[in-house]
Amino acid sequence: MTNTALTESNRSIVMDFIDLFYTQHRVKEAFEKYVEPSYIQHNPMAADGRDVAIEILVPMFAEPGAQHDVKRIIVNGEGDRGTSVIDIYRLADGKIAEHWDVIQPVPAAANNGHPMF
Repeated sequence: MTNTALTESNRSIVMDFIDLFYTQHRVKEAFEKYVEPSYIQHNPMAADGRDVAIEILVPMFAEPGAQHDVKRIIVNGEGDRGTSVIDIYRLADGKIAEHWDVIQPVPAAANNGHPMF
């Protein structure tokens, strides 16, 4: 597979994962389909492992009014006040194998007009 083809394949995988996970809130299905069982988690508030992620995230995404607005998908936004998050995924053999995130609250005012991410 060429580098371009691999990038596009990975983009497709991540886009489908994001749709299932963030948009449809089908957390368990998204993780079972696209995430390695030995998933490495770099967020210090969570342990490694796909099953651990499912256990933590299913209740979070089931909360009434839970909304996640994906602004950009970059492979290789700004929005309403709340929390801005960047998720970074490493894929291996067509599965998400590792995750990093950056989470920060959106302030009421900023010293510049730039979007959070």
